[in-house]
Amino acid sequence: MPAADTTTWDPRQYLRHSGHRARPFVDLLARVPELPATDDRPPRIADLGCGPGNVTRLLAERWPTAHITGFDNSPDMLERASGLAGPTAGGGSLEFASADAGSWAPPAGTYDLILSNATLQWVPGHPDSFPAWTAALTPGGTFAFQVPGNFDAPSHVLMRELSESERWRDRLAGRLRHADAVLSPTAYLERLASLGCEVDAWETTYLHLLEGQDPVLDWVKGTGLRPVLTALAGEPTEVREAFLSEYRDLLRKAYPRTAHGTVFPFRRVFAVARKPA
Repeated sequence: MPAADTTTWDPRQYLRHSGHRARPFVDLLARVPELPATDDRPPRIADLGCGPGNVTRLLAERWPTAHITGFDNSPDMLERASGLAGPTAGGGSLEFASADAGSWAPPAGTYDLILSNATLQWVPGHPDSFPAWTAALTPGGTFAFQVPGNFDAPSHVLMRELSESERWRDRLAGRLRHADAVLSPTAYLERLASLGCEVDAWETTYLHLLEGQDPVLDWVKGTGLRPVLTALAGEPTEVREAFLSEYRDLLRKAYPRTAHGTVFPFRRVFAVARKPA
């Protein structure tokens, strides 16, 4: 759900590693405290950057009576998510709507929980939106998110170096995010604590064991490589395949296949901020 960005998204490619991608969301959700008690209305939850909705529906399992809205600015992702919309088994509801995380600012006291999973890294200057998002919480409400923290990993470093090489820079230079796309856990903690929130911030490195031929390439085709694939979409097929071939060879060396599969370390940064009651 990038702001002011033309990247196109492929829900089917994204969901090819849905089990691995969902795990950080589940870990984040486990640290979210109970929502403020309300007798006159159901809990109200926003999932900012919901993608195809595959993890948004997990919110209904945690809060069965909640009114949950998933926001995204990708028409393809929202079309895929729309099949999950409707009443939930616990008496709540699930809906999806178009919104851009770069400009989204709901009225004060709108939500009991605002949650974002692997989205804010696409939004330049996203910490500047924290005051508006925490203001949109009800007293005792929570803002929780996780973002990739692997921009210095070989998968991203090699992608940037290749895109900025002499052969590709005319087409691709400046398309990719750099290490400053996200903050450190400490910096997020300080930003949110300065807003008066009680903050839990941490990082985790997952060791994903991937199967198949060139699984790291297959993974990044669904996420980090999307700006490159979008930029090359109008080029002849052989041009796109030439880039993928070069990048694939680099990834094979960086992430060698073992007898048990391909180990793909992936660092993620988490923060859970609770507004005072």
